Amino acid sequence: MSAANRGITRRRFLGQTAALTVGFTLAPLVRGLAQAPSVLPGSLQKNRMLDGWLRINPDGTVTAFTGKVEIGQGIVTALAQIVADELEVDLGRIEMVSGDTSRTPDEGVTSGSRSIEESGSALRFACAEARGILLETAAAKLGAPLSSLRVEDGVILAPGGVRATYGELTTDAMLKREATAKAKPKPSSAHRFIGKSVPRRDIPGKVTGGAAYVHDMRLPGMLFGRVVRPPSPRARLVSVDERATRALPGVVAVVRDGSFLGVAAEREEQAIAAARALRKSAKWQETASLPPSGRKLFEHLRRQPAQDAVVSEKNDAAASAVKTLEATFTRPFQAHAAIGPSCAVAQWQEGKLHVWSHTQGVFPLRRELAKALTTPASDITVTHREGSGCYGHNGADDVALDAALCARATRGRPVKLQWMREDEFRWEPYGSAMLIDLRAGLDAQGNVVDYHHELWSHTHSTRPGESDGTNLLAAWYLKDAQRPGSARNIPQPAGGGDRNAIPLYVFPRQRVINHLLPEMPVRVSALRTLGAYANVFAIESFMDELAAAAGADPVEFRLRHLSDPRAKAVIEAVASKAGWRPKQAGDGRRGRGIGFAKYKNLAAYVAVIAEVDVDRATGAIKVPRAFAVADAGLIINPDGLANQIEGGVIQSTSWTLREAVSHDSTRVLTRSWADYPILRMTEVPSVDVSLINRPEEKPVGSGESAQGPAVAAIANALANATGRRIRDLPFTPERVKAAQT
Repeated sequence: MSAANRGITRRRFLGQTAALTVGFTLAPLVRGLAQAPSVLPGSLQKNRMLDGWLRINPDGTVTAFTGKVEIGQGIVTALAQIVADELEVDLGRIEMVSGDTSRTPDEGVTSGSRSIEESGSALRFACAEARGILLETAAAKLGAPLSSLRVEDGVILAPGGVRATYGELTTDAMLKREATAKAKPKPSSAHRFIGKSVPRRDIPGKVTGGAAYVHDMRLPGMLFGRVVRPPSPRARLVSVDERATRALPGVVAVVRDGSFLGVAAEREEQAIAAARALRKSAKWQETASLPPSGRKLFEHLRRQPAQDAVVSEKNDAAASAVKTLEATFTRPFQAHAAIGPSCAVAQWQEGKLHVWSHTQGVFPLRRELAKALTTPASDITVTHREGSGCYGHNGADDVALDAALCARATRGRPVKLQWMREDEFRWEPYGSAMLIDLRAGLDAQGNVVDYHHELWSHTHSTRPGESDGTNLLAAWYLKDAQRPGSARNIPQPAGGGDRNAIPLYVFPRQRVINHLLPEMPVRVSALRTLGAYANVFAIESFMDELAAAAGADPVEFRLRHLSDPRAKAVIEAVASKAGWRPKQAGDGRRGRGIGFAKYKNLAAYVAVIAEVDVDRATGAIKVPRAFAVADAGLIINPDGLANQIEGGVIQSTSWTLREAVSHDSTRVLTRSWADYPILRMTEVPSVDVSLINRPEEKPVGSGESAQGPAVAAIANALANATGRRIRDLPFTPERVKAAQT
């Protein structure tokens, strides 16, 4: 379940670079520079036509287009607020179209908490420019000075009572021009909608039983599909009895292509029965290919061949260390565990494919489907429909190919194909396991003078369209199998496995090393925050250990090592909000802890103080309450931002206390909720969120900003409560009890 969707249930829960050669004249170079296109803000840079973002309709309504998609984070509502303010049109007359390869700009993937920065910036400047064009047109038509005009809800008013509506002024050619981004957006003092908690557009269908998700779609003549996956990642199909399955009631198609098996039937229960029959008759050849489990997994990671990179290094003059601390932290493979299993609808008509998917990147998915199906991308349309609990790189893209393969055998009838719970747990891409070694030295005054951070991790991004292979699951099992893409690391400053590995604290001597493990025996990709969750857990836990070694309070120790005033402000604010008492000791059962990070060192600042209650007899941990303070620059929708922070804290609590994927040498053993417990509604902490609005600063991403500070706050609260520190996630009762001995 996405963090924002959880919040629905409970309010608190929420060209090539050429070398320059000396010549006789610089004139050609100067001319080339003069003709280079200007750099435009956000996603305008790659989608430069105004009419790609905006349409003024004859009735005065506005249609705005975004390549970013709704995954429960409220982004479509926030973008509508930006459009309404910049055009000075009421929110009720703004239609938002998102994520459709036939209609919207290509904005890549909705990920990394970048939608407001990329799509929001593009729409803000596009709408500001369109408003300027409309005002200039009105000035000419009404014979009034431009400076005398004003706009009220899409109506331009001139002195003397003359007026013209946007609909009257607009022509088809008006916005068929390249954006310049020279029109100045409105100042925050003139905002009518930005900064207000307007109702979310995606919520009503979710709470009234309406058609909210792709799972709810119904098309005329639609069939229902299921896939039969191999029992293990490297298994290959030896034989299967297709005839018996074809004879079952309602079965329309049985698809076998290499080791890919799928069915389509008139009714959903018939498709499930057919898939079970097909699975029962299938015989597979399996290979033991998975890494060791348990503690041996992390020893295994450390020994694997790696691509090594120093991602940060400083060697400023400083005093010598008089005390050195070392610690190792681990994070297991973790699943997205979407509440609604991945689902897609596909239909072939006259050789063209239309897919409805909860993918986070309609254009990258279209390109990947084209490769997998050996079909021109121009013959494929991908339309986004929201998924139940979709975030990160889960099975949304994979199920789209499954549906397309099954629909190709149904003579034009659409197929809705949904994974079973077992498919979701065993075949989605996980967040990579991670191993982190930290070492730091303190001087005689208790200041950190040396800091060393070394991490081992698989890639955190194998999304479709991002590498040289085909990153769709079924493509690897076809008769003409395609290979998965090569491992890659997202470069700094955003980072992948090393996201947030570079501390924001000021340490004079510092070295951060990332060991990217290119071999991927376990399928991995983007789980929310990527490496930031584990890196912030390690850094912020270690900061508490260093503070204790220095005899300092954890809050004071952090402030002492920070130079960024906004970072200090969120820490000071959360300490005040929570009533933090310096050096307050736990009582053996209850404790408090703090965690802080600036997400990716680029986006929102968040500080969290968590309270824990430990049952020393059973080892069970409860997190009854947490406080969070966030600074995301200019706030677009306060309630939406608060939901994101609340949801992030809650999701992180579940990861931290419960979640880990299990496997043996051949198979993934996690198949159901019984194998993968998550936080229950009754266990959700009360989260008190405070927001720092900075209208003078640009709005930045916040959707993944709270998870790192939250895990650190819980870890530090546990250490404060019990006097024992646990450095291996998750904090299961068994680990807590073992730490007490």
